[in-house]
Amino acid sequence: MTLVIGTAGHIDHGKTTLLRALTGIDADRLPEERRRGMTIDVGYAHLVLPDGTAIDFVDVPGHDRLVGNMLVGAGEIDAVMLVVAADDGPRAQTLEHIELLDALGIRAGIAVVTKVDAVDPARVAEVVDAVERLVARTSLSGIAVVAVSAVNGAGIDALRNLLAELAPRVSPRAARASRLPIDRVFSVRGRGVVVTGTLRGGSVERGATLRLEPVGKTVRVREVQVHGEAVEHAEGGRTALNIAGVEAGEIARGMTLVADGGLEVSDRLLVALSPAIALPEGTPRLPSDRARVRLHLDTAEVGAIVGRSGRHAGILDDGSVAALLRLEQPLAVAPGDTFLLRRPSPGRTEAGGRVLDPHPPVGPSRRRITQERVRALAAAGSDAEHQAAIIELHGAVTRTATAVDLAADVVAALAARAVALTGNASLPLAELRAALATDLRRRVSLTERDATVAASSVIDEAVTAGVIGRDGDRVRDPRLETRGPSLLVAAAMDRLEAALDVPAPPSLADAARATGCPPEGVRALEAEGRIVRVDADLAWSATTYRALESAALELAARAPLTPAALRDATGTSRKYVMALLEELGRRGVLTRTPAGHVPGPRAPTAAR
Repeated sequence: MTLVIGTAGHIDHGKTTLLRALTGIDADRLPEERRRGMTIDVGYAHLVLPDGTAIDFVDVPGHDRLVGNMLVGAGEIDAVMLVVAADDGPRAQTLEHIELLDALGIRAGIAVVTKVDAVDPARVAEVVDAVERLVARTSLSGIAVVAVSAVNGAGIDALRNLLAELAPRVSPRAARASRLPIDRVFSVRGRGVVVTGTLRGGSVERGATLRLEPVGKTVRVREVQVHGEAVEHAEGGRTALNIAGVEAGEIARGMTLVADGGLEVSDRLLVALSPAIALPEGTPRLPSDRARVRLHLDTAEVGAIVGRSGRHAGILDDGSVAALLRLEQPLAVAPGDTFLLRRPSPGRTEAGGRVLDPHPPVGPSRRRITQERVRALAAAGSDAEHQAAIIELHGAVTRTATAVDLAADVVAALAARAVALTGNASLPLAELRAALATDLRRRVSLTERDATVAASSVIDEAVTAGVIGRDGDRVRDPRLETRGPSLLVAAAMDRLEAALDVPAPPSLADAARATGCPPEGVRALEAEGRIVRVDADLAWSATTYRALESAALELAARAPLTPAALRDATGTSRKYVMALLEELGRRGVLTRTPAGHVPGPRAPTAAR
């Protein structure tokens, strides 16, 4: 397990020196940082505990003008090491960093009073007491406080012991998708582009294909490194990736590498905002409606406008408030992601937050937004509860190309509409499907294709439930009696079936005309399974179709089947062969390969 701990505290309070004493690593990686004696950008170090637990330290700047850089590191951490110098005590950036950590909901950590070698014991006790009183009003209430000196080593062993006790109690931050938010990008001569970040939500391995969001580019992982060593895969924590498929100039801090579909790119977010506490008095605050703020999420920072009025606005069950954020540029986010809002000038923390819905309802679905539905979404615990709440809020959610989930009230309304349209009547299935799809798009925001898919599903469920009757390609009121064809139509049906009982049948229209079979007779033959129609004007009798299917399967089982081979075996022409192969492919009985057709996933086991 790898735990990520960030430093926090005022400039010159000894954060980087403390990390060097703990790990032997100088986190000031930039020449300017070493020259000026202060951390300018985020730095990193690591420590392996005796039980094998790895701790990745994120060293952040303490200067007030570098809070944005500090938040890059704070967005990556599981716990904090709050550093306060004994000679200086809590200062401006100490308070500001505690406010930031409270808004981000960081609850685990250790407070370290440094430079105890420079003051007397009474001063150390005074600063320890001041730190305990400060954190008592925040999410860090109750964390251990230890006094150390990075110069003579006093207290360093005690700090290591506290870290060893802390590690098992802290779980790495959960993430809905395997992701690596990028905090650094550079080029290495002869190797190409390298990015670094804190890996969350899964593993990444050498050779993997990832997606760079929000730009949507695909990259390949050439090499994975953890703590400067090449590995086959990384499970979490600080990770460096050598990637191909993109230039260094196309990547920036704040972008994210994603291994699956768990993140969504959006510039509109439905969120829950928690008040930020103002130290030292502890007064909570929230941004006002239409306030302009900077949003910090993972390693990204973008401008945003807060919307606290409208249908979504209201107080949630946990005391937070629902709001809509409109971002200046899209971000890759997932439900549950935490973030922080800051006012740029004068700089101060405005709120912490959590993403409820990366794509809030738009269009007709906006009418479904109610405070009750937003509260249910915010209170959802499991992924299943969250998905159910999203469906209820939007009314319809596209799951796959062939599956659309509808809210229960939407299904009931469409089923009632279907019953009304078929009341005491019979009409073509396509007509009912089109009517329901149009009605559905007036209720919720769906594409025409997805609305048609959803309408078909509702009709199928209504037929299964018996509230609608179906005869072939027509639907009807189930109370209407279905009578069989007349004797004349039945005789014509027999003649048509016989006419199609050959490997090379005439066109369906010509055969129906020649045998005197009316359209309802053709539909009845299809419904009864006596003929198989493969396109609008080509059909075989069921007996002949099964024989042709068996012949094609037998040939394909021996060797990849070509149209010419099937034509010769059946004594037909290319027109019939191509139609047959297309139908067998559509049904999964055969699968097309470069060499020819082979038995498909739905072929009988013996043929496969």
